Amino acid sequence: MRVRSNILSNLARAARFRLARYNLLKPPLPVTLTFSVTNRCQSRCKTCLIWKFYEDKPCRMEDELSIDEIERVFSSMGGIVFFNISGGEPFMRDDFPDIVALALRHLSPKIIHIPTNGLMPDRIFRQVKAMLEHIESTSPGVKLSVKPSLDGLGEQQDEIRGVPGCFDKVVKTIKTLLPLSERHQNFLLEVGTVISRLNWGDIDRIAEYVHSLGIESYRNELAEVRAEFANEATGVTPSPEEYGEAIARFRAKTIESLEGKSRYTRMLESLRLVYYGLALKVLREQRQVIPCFAGISNAHIDPYGNIWPCCTLANDAPLGSLRDVDYNFMALWHSEQAAKVRSSIRRGECYCPLANQAYSNILLSPLWLLRTLWTFTRFAAFR
Repeated sequence: MRVRSNILSNLARAARFRLARYNLLKPPLPVTLTFSVTNRCQSRCKTCLIWKFYEDKPCRMEDELSIDEIERVFSSMGGIVFFNISGGEPFMRDDFPDIVALALRHLSPKIIHIPTNGLMPDRIFRQVKAMLEHIESTSPGVKLSVKPSLDGLGEQQDEIRGVPGCFDKVVKTIKTLLPLSERHQNFLLEVGTVISRLNWGDIDRIAEYVHSLGIESYRNELAEVRAEFANEATGVTPSPEEYGEAIARFRAKTIESLEGKSRYTRMLESLRLVYYGLALKVLREQRQVIPCFAGISNAHIDPYGNIWPCCTLANDAPLGSLRDVDYNFMALWHSEQAAKVRSSIRRGECYCPLANQAYSNILLSPLWLLRTLWTFTRFAAFR
């Protein structure tokens, strides 16, 4: 009965998203909220220039939303499904576990996802452990995933991420967190790779190493030009031919590793396998391949309280500042500016292979959702 109720609820929400896309209905709360808790970062990545952009405009802690401001924002919202935390480097915030606790209290997410550069193994372990203990005492059904980033092996990682010794620190972070996966059923340790022109030819080698570590879930994203990253002039995005070759090898490694994985992980991997094909199609055709629900199914809050439809458009298409509306999320979500941004997206005036948004778009597109379910069915034999 509960499963049937959830299915009907999700179908109703999907219908409202579709009506909202045509401005026929005010959009409900997004299913996915991404919150960049800070732009501070110790990495000097060649694929992301947040660190360089803010050298002349320091990422001061005083400018970031305080814990009290964050609670006011969260309490103005309601239940979501996915809570993605981003940065900068999220673990640089001393109050990071408190932010997660507030999300659990006010947003009631089902899944919390945190990427990290992995440069602070001990600090990351302490904060993740504190989060897991809080989740298990207050919200035991919530899944927490943490994703250290690995874009190369050895010196290649150090070069791409711009930090000497980065590879060793990331590996230490992975190995430090692995025991938590064994002790906490609601914890998923992932590893992520950004495929760029700097590493596309080495993806199978990186994937083989990651799987040798015993990682449950390994994913990749395409290096993108985003307003959020201030990286418009970097040329880091691989060509369709380069990405196509890399992703073919990555898909093969992913399928090889499915044996023995949990049903939850196999469903995630099925969605990602479909996404990789979608990303390649977007890269080749340079258009919205499926309808985009950015600013409807998903929302993004930056460290300073601005709402974006997504991190690709970021401040190029802001919905407004929460500090200007007394931290009332819905006031901006239902604003005239938000309607204008959604209309622009609906007209196809932008396109991108952004993974976070693409997953929602796939689930809201009947054809691509069927592809995902078919992919999962193909791998049902992997126990």
